[in-house]
Amino acid sequence: MIKILFICHGNICRSPMAEFILKDMVTKCGISDRFRIASAATSREEIGNPVYPPARRKLLENGIDPSGKTACQMTRRDYEEYDFILAAEQYNIRNILRITGGDPAHKIRRLLDFSDRPRDIDDPWYTGDFDTAWNDIVEGCEAFLDCLKKEGKI
Repeated sequence: MIKILFICHGNICRSPMAEFILKDMVTKCGISDRFRIASAATSREEIGNPVYPPARRKLLENGIDPSGKTACQMTRRDYEEYDFILAAEQYNIRNILRITGGDPAHKIRRLLDFSDRPRDIDDPWYTGDFDTAWNDIVEGCEAFLDCLKKEGKI
């Protein structure tokens, strides 16, 4: 089983979008049983809050229902439990490293590091641009799955 934890600052926009987009992709490919996919925050600011309404709307527009998801914070233990810890942006990686104390197994990367154009995913909570966030996350998830296929993991 491949265990993936998506991370952003508050776990109400980018990381839950990534969680549910990848879950949808692997379900449509018939390989969901090979994955454990979750998301978390580096901050405590939004713990317990549901997916941010514009992010929820964007997911629902695309036939993906994030109902029941509430924000939670990443813990040091998550580093041991997950194979991949995929951040939305470099700022998140700095905070992840603060939580984990390091990355000796090289599990921590930005989601878009798997794409042909490695970059941060801008935070739509600030930009209001959920379309770009959606497109960037889909690009990253597709590239991530392609990488797993090339490596023979799926």
